[in-house]
Amino acid sequence: MSSSSAAANQVRASHILIKHQGSRRKASWKDPEGRVINSTTRDSAVSQLKTIREDIVSGKAKFADVASRISDCSSAKRGGDLGPFGRGQMQKPFEEATYALKIGEISDIVDTDSGAHIIMRTG
Repeated sequence: MSSSSAAANQVRASHILIKHQGSRRKASWKDPEGRVINSTTRDSAVSQLKTIREDIVSGKAKFADVASRISDCSSAKRGGDLGPFGRGQMQKPFEEATYALKIGEISDIVDTDSGAHIIMRTG
């Protein structure tokens, strides 16, 4: 496969990750010792993300601003931007959710080994 066709099949996305007790790595840039993560249930992570998603969809908050404050992923420094990626580069549920979105759309809650996410497709 030539690199141009690989690029054509790529998507670009930003995400907000909230880690919880079920996350594979229970530490992040904002919680290096995992104190908050270890006391966060998946249900709590999901309800936080649902509220965040409503605020973004209604225009009360900007995705990148929330990501930079809240996301447990190091991509928070870039407003949640993961850059372009192709199939096979992300965990399967994350990949499938991203490819299913139209540009500008925000996913419902997506669960991976990392935690709970909302994803915005940007390209």
